[in-house]
Amino acid sequence: MPEEKRRLASFMLTDMAGYTALAQRDERLALELLEEQARLLRPVFNKHGGHEVKATGDGFLVEFSSALQATRCAIEIQKALAERNAVVAPARRIAIRIGLHVGDAVYRESDVFGDAVNITSRIEPLAEPGGICLSQQVYDQVWNKLEMPLVSLGKQVLKNVQLPMEVYRVVFPWEGESPGAAARVEKTRIAVIPLVNISPDPLDEYFTDGMTEELIYRLSKIRELKVIAQTSVMRYKGAEKTVSEIGRELRVGTVLEGAVRKADNKLRITVQLVDVQSEEYLWSELYERTLEDVFAIQDDIAQRVAEALQVQLLGEHRKQLARRRAPNVGAYTLYLTGRQLWGMRLEEPLRMALEQFQQAIELDPGYALAYTGLADCYSVMVNWGFVPGREGYPKAKEAVLKALELDDNLAEAHASLALIQWEYERKLAEAEAEFKQALELNPNYAPAHHWYALLLHRAGRNEEALAELEKALDLDPLSPIINSWFGSVLQSVGRLEEAKEQYRRTLELAPGFVHAHLGLGELKWLSWDWKGAEKEIKRAIQLAPDSPLGHIGYAYHLMALGRTADSLAEMEKAIALNPRSVPTLLAAGTVLYHARRYEEALARLDQALEEDPQAAKAHLFRGLAYARISRGKEAVAELDKAEELAGGSDQQLSLWACAGRGIAFAQMGRRSEAEAALAELMSRPRQIDRASLIGLLHFRLGQSDEGFTWAERAWEEHDPGLLWLRIDPLLDELRADQRYLALMDRMGLPPDEPRPAADTLAV
Repeated sequence: MPEEKRRLASFMLTDMAGYTALAQRDERLALELLEEQARLLRPVFNKHGGHEVKATGDGFLVEFSSALQATRCAIEIQKALAERNAVVAPARRIAIRIGLHVGDAVYRESDVFGDAVNITSRIEPLAEPGGICLSQQVYDQVWNKLEMPLVSLGKQVLKNVQLPMEVYRVVFPWEGESPGAAARVEKTRIAVIPLVNISPDPLDEYFTDGMTEELIYRLSKIRELKVIAQTSVMRYKGAEKTVSEIGRELRVGTVLEGAVRKADNKLRITVQLVDVQSEEYLWSELYERTLEDVFAIQDDIAQRVAEALQVQLLGEHRKQLARRRAPNVGAYTLYLTGRQLWGMRLEEPLRMALEQFQQAIELDPGYALAYTGLADCYSVMVNWGFVPGREGYPKAKEAVLKALELDDNLAEAHASLALIQWEYERKLAEAEAEFKQALELNPNYAPAHHWYALLLHRAGRNEEALAELEKALDLDPLSPIINSWFGSVLQSVGRLEEAKEQYRRTLELAPGFVHAHLGLGELKWLSWDWKGAEKEIKRAIQLAPDSPLGHIGYAYHLMALGRTADSLAEMEKAIALNPRSVPTLLAAGTVLYHARRYEEALARLDQALEEDPQAAKAHLFRGLAYARISRGKEAVAELDKAEELAGGSDQQLSLWACAGRGIAFAQMGRRSEAEAALAELMSRPRQIDRASLIGLLHFRLGQSDEGFTWAERAWEEHDPGLLWLRIDPLLDELRADQRYLALMDRMGLPPDEPRPAADTLAV
């Protein structure tokens, strides 16, 4: 029986329109055009990374690693043929149809089978000659990455496909339809564009932006609506764009816009609900009230929007609005100001936001949202290293529990609690339940989808993580952090081309976004592009010279290149910028370990544990350091502690702890236990670092042939752990092996520098 393999891929099927009729009329011309078609198309397939599976008579079945590659290839083909057809006789024109789909397929010998291929073959005939049709699965991955608009053809019944499928077509500029036409989108997908402040006092900008946020919140509570998040819509503040342009970019069917004038205690608010396709008003209203009426105005707007979109505002949502307690107006204004400051993610604005939330609570001790703002401030300050975890997280939890005591139906509070339970308390099951409850209360809350995706990713549930990130992006498509994290997760599962494209997309949205530059730098590592990686990391340092993140990335980069002294110097810069940051202290311990300065590494890791006793990575590298200085029992105890803390919430760290135990046992001469650890490691599902760690443990057991076999597999899988092969203290005996030298050469790494002496090896 031929060997079969399964994998997810993007497929393109082409077909030459009218070929059969032409062959009957003029067989010689038909064959000539068929050969010319092949000469034109095959180089374009290759250019976009396409693999030609087979020719299908007058067409081709082509496989791609990403939907974006396939779509861009199809567009280039049709553009090239349109240019060619414009200058040849009508009888010599070549018109092809193209169908695109993403799905799971069976690979047997040199052919491909399965639903993915069958569905592609059903979509292709729906395209007009010279056109492209694509499935919903392709559309979801490319809709915001193309210059050409995409238009829905609605749900199509495809032969031998059980359920109808949404199909889209590419609209080319030379077609009768406007190139700027937006794909058909339901009117219930809505964006609240930042309200314009026309108040005499410019400081009332905070109040107006807060009104925008509050309207987004109110509308997002209506289950039948899909509401774009504030981080995406705020990019349109002050932008001179038409409703159609905004609708196309955010992929919404309706837009709510308006203006606010606040003078003393009086309010004048105008709002309009606009249909994106026709740019006609669906509803408009003028409110002239006092400041005390602001909550009633917001409720009325939410109800009127629902009515205009023919959405029933019934049941639980009406009960929630009825139960909703109107806060003190002064406290509400302070809360809005605090949220604006919190969104900046910078230390001084965060401290100012804390003050705003605390003042709001003093004015109105029963205001639940103000306590949630306080909790989110502390959580972000811990994450960014501005406050130690042992200080910030307890305060965050105290605040969020108070918020839930006041209003157990607050989605933001449940999401904030889940973040604390996951990142600080390491309670995976409880955190997951809280995230699910937050999303049950408000499925439009993009941060909950985003944070939940990161939990799933850390737990090794990457397909679920990607699905949650797609939901977050659907709600907040212009968020740099969500776009960047999507690239990170794609990268971790080996979808490198898609990850690269996602980072590019992020940097188009936010050219100075440090996280994306660092992610792209790491991605270039995995392609062994050292110059490209260094360029991205230095760009991150240039953009944020006061952040330790760029210096940490550069220290790792220099260590991988074998430039130990330079790496340590860069790490000292990171420490100087934020000496109490747990991520920085962990990075310092890791770099010092690889520099063979074990006692200093242990000291830095001890500092990290003082700041966060739950830091599993600190126990991991303490265990590795103890193993290297022959303190085997302490090494095993530390590694067990690391795995205990990781639990099911961090599969990669658990993998490292398993490998570390094997290394410690090998160092202690307990071979049977080391081999048991190796067997456990090999039984783990494939994930990042697995191949390189299996190779490392084989090397420690003296099994060099097996070690190099796994090193080759790590090379094929773009395993980042392979980068440490040249610097890991455990592998010094391999440096003269020709296989090691050949691998380093293939990776484009410079010759090894002389190794520094370890600070305490003689035990």
